[in-house]
Amino acid sequence: MAENSLPASSTSSSQGGRPNLNQSNGKISRIIFLVLLCGGLLFTAINLFNDVEETGAPVTSYTPFLLLGVALVIALGFEFVNGFHDTANAVATVIYTHSLSPGVAVVWSGFCNFLGVLLSSGVVAFGIISLLPVELILQAGSGNGFAMVYALLFSAIIWNLGTWYFGLPASSSHTLIGSIIGVGVANALLHGRSGTSGVDWDQAIKVGYALLLSPVVGFICAALLLLAMKAFIRNRQLYEAPKGNQPPPAWIRGLLILTCTGVSFAHGSNDGQKGMGLIMLILVGTMPIAYALNRSLPPDQIPRVAALTQVTEQQLLTLQPAPAAMPAPRDVLTEYVRTSQNRPQVLPALGMMLGDIGEQIRQYGAVENIPAQAVTNTRNDMYLASETIKHLQSAKVALPEEIASNLTAVKKELDAATRFIPMWVKVVVAIALGLGTMVGWRRIVVTVGERIGKTHLTYAQGASAELVAMATIGAADVFGLPVSTTHVLSSGVAGSMAANKSGLQLSTIRNLALAWVLTLPVSVLLSGLLYALFIHL
Repeated sequence: MAENSLPASSTSSSQGGRPNLNQSNGKISRIIFLVLLCGGLLFTAINLFNDVEETGAPVTSYTPFLLLGVALVIALGFEFVNGFHDTANAVATVIYTHSLSPGVAVVWSGFCNFLGVLLSSGVVAFGIISLLPVELILQAGSGNGFAMVYALLFSAIIWNLGTWYFGLPASSSHTLIGSIIGVGVANALLHGRSGTSGVDWDQAIKVGYALLLSPVVGFICAALLLLAMKAFIRNRQLYEAPKGNQPPPAWIRGLLILTCTGVSFAHGSNDGQKGMGLIMLILVGTMPIAYALNRSLPPDQIPRVAALTQVTEQQLLTLQPAPAAMPAPRDVLTEYVRTSQNRPQVLPALGMMLGDIGEQIRQYGAVENIPAQAVTNTRNDMYLASETIKHLQSAKVALPEEIASNLTAVKKELDAATRFIPMWVKVVVAIALGLGTMVGWRRIVVTVGERIGKTHLTYAQGASAELVAMATIGAADVFGLPVSTTHVLSSGVAGSMAANKSGLQLSTIRNLALAWVLTLPVSVLLSGLLYALFIHL
């Protein structure tokens, strides 16, 4: 857990007291780290076996458990790397203003990340999943499905570790999105289609705007906030660099600790969901009997859903009768979700699919009664119907008001059955992300604290950058959009330096911009190549 810090820039280290970043972690810290790590893995194993046992399905082979264990370790490894790669941004300001010692700061940030993950909504997790090729999601348990997950995780981990090694605050969100696009493009090319057909570009553009605009928002808003503080808060101490290693006045210290807390919590609630989404894909693929459908749905909900799907089926088939020779509904809807090309067969295919779903759940009476051999098909039908409704709504397809209202209600019920995250998944992701903050944070902290501006970070600059980061990430979480803690925070620091006329270290800004520009193409290429390799192994 000890790490040699990188040399600081001579300009920043000569002004104000540079924090001591070379303290090694004590023996007790190492013991606590190992106990939490082993406890998290044991907790995962216990819950997996309990969930499978509750289904009543006999365990005939332990091979799926082995595959699942390897995939989960890699997925949690991604979140661990994400922890020390991104969370360093949250603690840089409190460390360089001497509001908290490095050891206390990273532990507190880890705890706040832990809480953020536990209290997250899961919206971002399934927003990320929606970017993946629909045919691979429907085949999550196949060889191609595993190749997809492994390619995503390995490419993201490799790039994150590479940028961390050079002390560059690159974006884990940016990396994961690029990896998803790479898999989608490679999958389309390998099946003889155009590479552009392998990605849900509407969702990708929506996410891309969030990733593109968030650094601009961070820079401009942090600069404006600092100027507003100077105009309305006439306290000279707030705009001075720390003197020696003394902590700031109590009220300033409290403000900086509060912003560090907010950024750490927001990071956990947003970034932690990306790992959750991938883990749920892994669970659905390897243990569908336990995780394909939400077994906690109340039985009294089933008749209502069955009646709603039946009514909606009749309405859709009345509005658009099925042609005499129509392909299988699943094929029609898969093609529509993949291409977004609305054909006359889509509405009747959706109606027929909803009718099949209603018949299945009415036949079994409860989710937990669906037999093992049918649960994957039922889940895929529900997921595909929900995605079709989402695409119809996004395309603003004109439908009678009653049908549109029923489709919205159906989608809500289908999502409740297929888009869920067990609490134990949140707990283990929270542990991985929290523990990640305690390792490897120094490199990124030095870059943010010393190498962006030409002068030492002041209290007001640290507070303005983190307030903007906290608000931006929190807002993105509400709208289900992944944004980069790294981009928002580092651009916020740069904005505060520009507004303060402190000067920017152009070499660092150039390197940050280079990492930002290269992340997408490198992760696309890396994940695409890995996917092509894995499906042939």
